[in-house]
Amino acid sequence: MENNTDKVKTKDRDPLSKIYADGLWNSNPVLIMLLGLCPALAVTSSGMNGLGMGVATTFVLVMANLAISILRGIIPAKMRIPSFIVIIATFVTVTDLLMEAYANELHGQLGIFIPLIVVNCTILGRAEAFAFKKSVWKSLNDGVAMGIGFTLTLTVMGAIREVFGSNTIFGQPVFGEDFNNVLFMVLPPGAFLTLGYLLALSHYINNKREERKKA
Repeated sequence: MENNTDKVKTKDRDPLSKIYADGLWNSNPVLIMLLGLCPALAVTSSGMNGLGMGVATTFVLVMANLAISILRGIIPAKMRIPSFIVIIATFVTVTDLLMEAYANELHGQLGIFIPLIVVNCTILGRAEAFAFKKSVWKSLNDGVAMGIGFTLTLTVMGAIREVFGSNTIFGQPVFGEDFNNVLFMVLPPGAFLTLGYLLALSHYINNKREERKKA
């Protein structure tokens, strides 16, 4: 069996501040990298759904990063992708069973999208780009940072759609009984519209930051 320890030993020069800046904004999985768009569009009809999916994904991301970083010295380079998928699938199964047992209502609302965390490109991408090359400590923080960025984005999307589509936020009334709900927002087209505005806002902010750097 090929030992790839020498290949994966790289100098960890990423400070924690950069890791968290990347996860929360600079390399935000949804807004910048455009990863994990399937759950971002499909389950964000409410803030609670977005939060629940984000937390579930974060748990899998953190645990997978940890396991892959710990095992990086013994996973053959040629078998890394199948190995990553097995590890990720294991933690997705754990997450699915835990949510079914302790958050059954939310589990029912998220449905098939919990098992589909296995194919979330964010998790596999971080395993390949970061956890397989970095220390356990930094891989843990990378998982937390990326997970928080993903969770915040889904929660904000869900909250926006819920406010305008259902006149509630996390189940609590917002505008009063006279408000006319915009049903469009809780339907699939509303997800695309909300994501589009958030992407436009993120690009606008990044462009302004670049202009200030050049000034």
